[in-house]
Amino acid sequence: MQPKAITVREIYSRFSAKEDLTKLGEIYICGWVRTNRDSGSIGFIALNDGTCFKNLQLVYSNELSNHDEVSHLLTGTTIGAKGTIVMTPEMKQPFEFRVSFVEVLGTCDSDYPLQKKRHSFEYLREEAYLRPRTNTFNALFRLRSVLARGVHEFFQDRGFVYVHTPEITGNDAEGAGQVFSIATMDEKGKLNDTDFFGKRASLTVSGQLHVEAFAMAFRDVYTFGPTFRAERSNTTRHASEFWMIEPEIAFGDLEDDMNLMEDSIKYLIRYALEKCPDEMDFFNKMIAPGLFEKLNRVLETPFRRMEYTEGIKLLQDAVVSGHHFDNSDIFWGMDLQSEHERYLTEEVVKGPMFLINYPKEIKAFYMRENDDGKTVAACDCLVPGEGEIIGGSQREERYEILEKKMKELGNKEGLEWYLNLRKWGGCIHSGFGIGFDRLLMYITGIGNIRDTEPYPRTSSQLKY
Repeated sequence: MQPKAITVREIYSRFSAKEDLTKLGEIYICGWVRTNRDSGSIGFIALNDGTCFKNLQLVYSNELSNHDEVSHLLTGTTIGAKGTIVMTPEMKQPFEFRVSFVEVLGTCDSDYPLQKKRHSFEYLREEAYLRPRTNTFNALFRLRSVLARGVHEFFQDRGFVYVHTPEITGNDAEGAGQVFSIATMDEKGKLNDTDFFGKRASLTVSGQLHVEAFAMAFRDVYTFGPTFRAERSNTTRHASEFWMIEPEIAFGDLEDDMNLMEDSIKYLIRYALEKCPDEMDFFNKMIAPGLFEKLNRVLETPFRRMEYTEGIKLLQDAVVSGHHFDNSDIFWGMDLQSEHERYLTEEVVKGPMFLINYPKEIKAFYMRENDDGKTVAACDCLVPGEGEIIGGSQREERYEILEKKMKELGNKEGLEWYLNLRKWGGCIHSGFGIGFDRLLMYITGIGNIRDTEPYPRTSSQLKY
């Protein structure tokens, strides 16, 4: 009779629940060989079956009927094994799997690119289809999956409605013009970017404008999906395709918006620590020592508010005092760079903060103009070790002021529907955006956005 099939995750879960694993009897498990070492009389296989971050140690003896085959199994080979759990409290691992039978389910050639050695992240990007098999990316992409669930739980538990906003759109929400245009190809191979829709269309840079309309019906809404920017920015923080979390709250002002931002970021950090303890422990030990200290500081510290104008003054004072920035030309009206943001959050506040009320010239057209006529009710959430992690604003709910802005920018045509939201039952409302891939960078300590995305898309690179 075939023994009971079981997963590594189930074994560790039963162990955590203090069950007697020896009572499982003979069981069957399958997975992939991470390492295999044989000393002649006894051999050890580290097996991972993909159900959890931990490996299961398989122990086989030279009495195994196919010992010669098993002792030569290469890293990456897929196997199935029968055996029993034996408790080993005196050893490094609390238990091991004593093998009685091993079968090869899928061979692995000797030219397998992931041998038993450290591979650089740069090398692994070239082998993106294999890197989930490494410890770092196995942990990272499991966390990505779990954290995505956490995003939905956070908003759904608070009564938010999830809206699937379109990926194909006729407008550029940010007004930056850095979009991917959509074109069709005729039988002669000629591209036409107006034939299919009768007008120019592009991949969305943000779901915000579309989700705002739903806030006027459901009050609290969010969208969470891929967005696209045709930026040729070869930096560690930019990608051409990335995922965005974009909530919108009706009847909420900038203060309400910031409270929601703080709650959400703290919730998601806690969620990662609680739901993926093994993976997070790996990141803290192997990728970014001190990670737990950084994250716990965010969890334990109230987010301070600081005016943009005050931030500029503090940066100017720092330059006068001898602090060196790569860009030391600090002036009111400039868009702060990461080094400026990190100085404020790390050196001045020494904790998480909101920088608020930015000059209207450097912010998007939909942000609410303040009474001073110079600034808008916008904020950036800054955290130590990263700088900006979230951006948001109160939206301009006054029809005449928004219409004037849109006319000045020349983007009213095609967005009349967005403007109409202000005269057909409009209200004060606010929202923000979290780059999911950058959030993963911050929570894991991974230093490049290309490594938080399963198949990164950047300029001049489209391998898969």
